Amino acid sequence: MPELPEVETTVRGLARVLDGRRIERVEARRAELRHAFPQDLGQRLTGARVTGLGRRAKYGLIHTDRDDTLVFHLGMSGSWRINREAEKHDHLLLETEDGHRLALNDPRRFGSVDLVPTAELDAAPMIAALGPEPLDLTAAELRGRLKGRRAPVKAALLDQGTVAGLGNIYVCEALFRAGIHPRRSAGSISKPRLERLADAIKAVLDEAIAAGGSSLRDFASPDGELGYFSKSFSVYDREGMACGCGGTERRMVQSGRSTFYCPKCQH
Repeated sequence: MPELPEVETTVRGLARVLDGRRIERVEARRAELRHAFPQDLGQRLTGARVTGLGRRAKYGLIHTDRDDTLVFHLGMSGSWRINREAEKHDHLLLETEDGHRLALNDPRRFGSVDLVPTAELDAAPMIAALGPEPLDLTAAELRGRLKGRRAPVKAALLDQGTVAGLGNIYVCEALFRAGIHPRRSAGSISKPRLERLADAIKAVLDEAIAAGGSSLRDFASPDGELGYFSKSFSVYDREGMACGCGGTERRMVQSGRSTFYCPKCQH
């Protein structure tokens, strides 16, 4: 599933061909993904000029001069494709004034597309409940959001209302770097260890963005390039492999999701 670094990589790739361009053609090739496309999507986007792109948590944002923002989520298997041959699962097509063709491809159709008045973006249902961005997160803010929480720290960090945009891969990696066991109660972690965790979250995400994300299963950036951060995993998907501390990395299931950790150096 594309996580924050993959969405950031996607947005940066789209910006190279969309920012400042006019959208000449819009085609929704099906009526819905996870939910229905806006009925007036084509009318509101055709002829609009893109004034900027951004990201909020795992949502990509495309702003236009009509004071609308296209909000997209890549779901489990989504990706944008630029100037590539048409495929079966290209569900939304955009063409720019200078001839670029962009296709939102989503084989499993768990993604979403919404069009929101830009002035109302912060109040939109998919945005309003989100916590702070992890790249801007301070240790003090993290302490405040985890204070009194009895849930395992892994589950607390995956709660998008606690910190927005963190997913399974990067939470596993950050907890490993901070030396914190994923089952530890979120509210029981000491101030120094939370400071290490806040730094680890930022470092892991920065490194993953620089590497173009992690290409697992279906994800690739809009130009077709694969992300290479998966080659730098310290713990994720390394069950049974040796850890640098001399221990053996393990896998367990928490809330139906795989958690990878080292029992020797995470406590």
